[in-house]
Amino acid sequence: MEWGQVLVIAAKEFRDRIRNRWVLAVALIFALFALAIAYFGASQQGEVGFRSIDVTVASLVGLVIYLVPLIALILGYDAIVGERERGSLELMLSMPISRFEILLGKYCGLAAALASSTVLGFGAGLLPLASELTVRDGYHYAGFVGSAILMGMAFLSISMLVSVRALDRVRASGVAISLWFFFVLIFDLLLMGALVLSQGRLDSNTFAALLMLNPADVFRLLNIFSSEQAQTMYGLATVMPGGLTDPAVLLAIMAGWVVIPFLLANWSFKCPSR
Repeated sequence: MEWGQVLVIAAKEFRDRIRNRWVLAVALIFALFALAIAYFGASQQGEVGFRSIDVTVASLVGLVIYLVPLIALILGYDAIVGERERGSLELMLSMPISRFEILLGKYCGLAAALASSTVLGFGAGLLPLASELTVRDGYHYAGFVGSAILMGMAFLSISMLVSVRALDRVRASGVAISLWFFFVLIFDLLLMGALVLSQGRLDSNTFAALLMLNPADVFRLLNIFSSEQAQTMYGLATVMPGGLTDPAVLLAIMAGWVVIPFLLANWSFKCPSR
């Protein structure tokens, strides 16, 4: 594999997002929400102002689960199918570059754009409150931002798979939005319904294993079990088995969500029928 060619494609994808101000727009959205939640997150309890990083992160988790997957899916759904419709994919494939290098370059460029906007947005959002943060708060917040980037990369891998398999951009966009609805809105409802219908026969190990089938839930658990205060707020500490509350295990599962859909996309992209 020629890494130089991968970097050229990645740089082009990243420059395109900088040029159309995509990174700046997403960073601004993240910054505004982060600052608003940090300062006004406790307004329902009659309090205004920054309380603690644990409360802020717990509040931001719910927001990030809605925004980051949607942004990642929209960012990558036309990465390949769009090139195919424009006729530029055939031109690229006629050059001495492999399909894997094209796919990896596009993924790396889009992931860099997503990571940059996430870091800039959430970093700028808490910058006005920097004087109230301790070193421990900084590490905790950095871990939260890092986990948000990982979740975004997982959904970006899924969107790349959609882009490779889709016949056109319209269908790709429909599938991407449907997947967002499923993972962010429907999955947990189905899981809760199964839990209720089982009348207690669905044990905690099975319930926890099913949660691992959703990268958004893995992200939620990563941030819940990084803080005792967050565990109290969500009340999952007594439900989850100990093996799946270890951040290292949850990070490994999230890494699987990043790698496996991308490998499936690569396999599909190499199929002669595609």
